[in-house]
Amino acid sequence: MSRIVHRLTTDSRPAVPALIAVTAVWGLTFVQVKDAIALYPVLPFLAFRFAIATGVLAPFAASRARLLGGRGWASAAIAGALLAAGYTLQTLGLERTTVSSAGFVTGMYVVLTPLIAYACFRIRIARVAWGGVALATLGLGLLAGVHGGGSGGDVLVLAGAAVYSLQIVLMERYAPRYDPLGFTLVEMLAAFAVLGVVAIPTMTVPHGWTVWGALLVTGIFASALAFLIQTWAQQRTSATQTAVTFALEPVWAALFGYWLAGDRLGVAGWAGCAAIMAGIVLAGREDAQPVVDPAGVA
Repeated sequence: MSRIVHRLTTDSRPAVPALIAVTAVWGLTFVQVKDAIALYPVLPFLAFRFAIATGVLAPFAASRARLLGGRGWASAAIAGALLAAGYTLQTLGLERTTVSSAGFVTGMYVVLTPLIAYACFRIRIARVAWGGVALATLGLGLLAGVHGGGSGGDVLVLAGAAVYSLQIVLMERYAPRYDPLGFTLVEMLAAFAVLGVVAIPTMTVPHGWTVWGALLVTGIFASALAFLIQTWAQQRTSATQTAVTFALEPVWAALFGYWLAGDRLGVAGWAGCAAIMAGIVLAGREDAQPVVDPAGVA
């Protein structure tokens, strides 16, 4: 573990391949989490997930977290609280929809991010990005209701994607100022604190390999290492590279949903997936990148 941490904090070459690996892990966890929350309540599951992530990072990052300062702690805590909210909405939605559908709707955060950036910091959006928004919205309409779970799950997942978009906007703006290890530890700790308090009424000890296996994979790989890599990589790659690479997450989710969960979306569903992916890629083009309006920056 110490060698992995040293490599992540000193070497910039594997940034994009590392992000691709992260999206594959996130895509796989859609299947694992869906199986686990069928046996164990959502909120305690998420609380234990981020508790594991905090415990994994603490031995390597505690000393660095103390150097973040008040603003660094506040920024990381806000990012962590947003993660807690986003994962709660996404996981509740996953209970009511398919793995493939949840994965592709989650991918909407790549398109929603420039909209959130404009709302928060008055960052102008290129016309081609609006085209991506329109395509992705059309795809969501095709995707909703074509599976057995109903469209309510898709709405919850979409709300989670909007929260993720806000988290990405804040990360792009503030995270590069701070040490990635220390920042990620505080982020995971904040997510655990929020979810731990909310989950108290339904908290029980997890049992069974299905639940514990999902907790270990999501806690160690999909949370501790994944968000450390995200914070680190966004300091070394362009916003376009990061956004387009993250667009692979719903592709992995669909593939794993097909291979492992037996998802069958039909023609309309896959057409919706294709439209969402086209919108994500279109919104991630270089000429679609937002332009900052200096008068509107907070």
